[in-house]
Amino acid sequence: MGRNRQPEIRERLLDTCTDHALAAGLPDRLEAFAVASGTSSRMLLYHFGTKEALLRAVLRRARDRQRQDFEALLRVRPDEDYLTTLGRAWAGMTGAQGRPYLTMFGRLREDAEQQLWPGFRREATTDWLAPLEDGLRTLGRPELATLVLAVIRGLIMDLDATGDTVRVDRAFADLLASVRPPASG
Repeated sequence: MGRNRQPEIRERLLDTCTDHALAAGLPDRLEAFAVASGTSSRMLLYHFGTKEALLRAVLRRARDRQRQDFEALLRVRPDEDYLTTLGRAWAGMTGAQGRPYLTMFGRLREDAEQQLWPGFRREATTDWLAPLEDGLRTLGRPELATLVLAVIRGLIMDLDATGDTVRVDRAFADLLASVRPPASG
């Protein structure tokens, strides 16, 4: 009779593998995950079934973390102008806190076949619209959420491709200035 699966061990392994993937990227071989988690490739397969199932679980866990982190950055704060919030969110998303997510999911977005996560590009294109609409509503501009999201996504791709933080940050500041509602006079 086989041993009963232990979900707490699986969760610990998944967290460790996710930490490793965010720090070093998705590995081509299970050995990197095995070393990072202090176990064997065989035990990883025991808990996840296949390498692809483990990679999918790691991607989903990382995406859950990213959503939590980025939604916290984009959340409306009653005592703060939403453009200030967006500026801080941009710094968090493109800085040390957010860069591992952008790197991981940027590569996944480039995967034309989307074998590990079918439908990822569609989901990743729309999942930030609601928090942006909520925030931009405080400025009376919720209709700009799609435009702001598209510009943010484009600037992130630009930053990933060029590494030109100064130019891209300046472009983001220009976006914020263009979103500011006209002063009533």
